[in-house]
Amino acid sequence: MLEYFLLFFFPFLMIYSAASDLFSMTIPNQVSLLLIGGFIVVAFMFGLGFSTVLWHFLAFATVLVGGFALFAVGQMGAGDVKLAASTALWFGWSFHLVEYMLMFSIIGAGVTLAFIFARARFVPQFAGQVEWFVRLYNSNKYPYGLALGAAGLIVYPSTFWMQAIVS
Repeated sequence: MLEYFLLFFFPFLMIYSAASDLFSMTIPNQVSLLLIGGFIVVAFMFGLGFSTVLWHFLAFATVLVGGFALFAVGQMGAGDVKLAASTALWFGWSFHLVEYMLMFSIIGAGVTLAFIFARARFVPQFAGQVEWFVRLYNSNKYPYGLALGAAGLIVYPSTFWMQAIVS
């Protein structure tokens, strides 16, 4: 049962958050809350020690504080910050956290450049009738949840959680 939870829970929430940000330019708070609650359940079931869990929460707090500094200067959305922090909770204070941050920075730069390029081009007439496309096209914001979700999916298979069920 735990294996199926690990195989599907985290990846599903990463995909859901990316899709939600793309189609509505929001990431629901429930996604971050589910990631936090899911981590607590999995940490308990794996029997992680108290100090290990504290290190994971230190990663969460560090990303949250850094993210809200970026939010304060208008560089990230609040949903993006909460998603990044709750994802960092799963990776803990390890190389995976650095890998995640590097990946979402690179992918995020690509997403931003793609949207800048696309918004500078002519929009096909059919696209102007699709509500979410119009919202994306007319916005001065970028769906950074795409980068956060993709980076989470890229890093997750190499984590302790997945290695434990593979071996």
